[in-house]
Amino acid sequence: ELRHRASPWQRNLGYPLAMLGLLALTGISVLIVCFHVLELLLDDAAMPRGIQDASLGQVSFSIFGSFGAALQVVLIFYLMLSSVVGFYSSPLFTRLLPERQDTPLTKIIGNCVSLLVLSSALPVFSRTLGITRFDLLGDFGRFNWLGNFYIVFLYNMGFAGLTTLCLVKKVSWAVQAELIRAFGEDR
Repeated sequence: ELRHRASPWQRNLGYPLAMLGLLALTGISVLIVCFHVLELLLDDAAMPRGIQDASLGQVSFSIFGSFGAALQVVLIFYLMLSSVVGFYSSPLFTRLLPERQDTPLTKIIGNCVSLLVLSSALPVFSRTLGITRFDLLGDFGRFNWLGNFYIVFLYNMGFAGLTTLCLVKKVSWAVQAELIRAFGEDR
């Protein structure tokens, strides 16, 4: 119903641009993770350990300077939003979604706990994937498992593989459905 009430500008320009933006952010994050996997294979310094000398403001945390830092911030927000959407889309947690004017206190507390856990895991998540080297001076690199090459490598490979699989599945199914509809085979 909301799609039918949307303006032609929104339908013909807004939705496709939003979809292209999501595809671009997903593709960039997969490329960065694949690059991080190559870094892990070639250099031990790519492991997500803590910052030894916090030189904030003296050196850029990105090899691309200010543009790279801005891209990292955008990707971290994208990962945050996609993890929240993915969490609430999973069959186990769809019952936890708040309802307007009718959310019990236990559901509100459950949502707060869930969002707190997701937001606490985000710095370690983005650091393990190689999206950023900055750890908000929380010294998340002190976790022992972040020094284990196999865990970090498999985590990165799993993210890159599963994200690529979901992306290909969504895009190819949408294209396939449009082709079937265009050739009139859906009747």
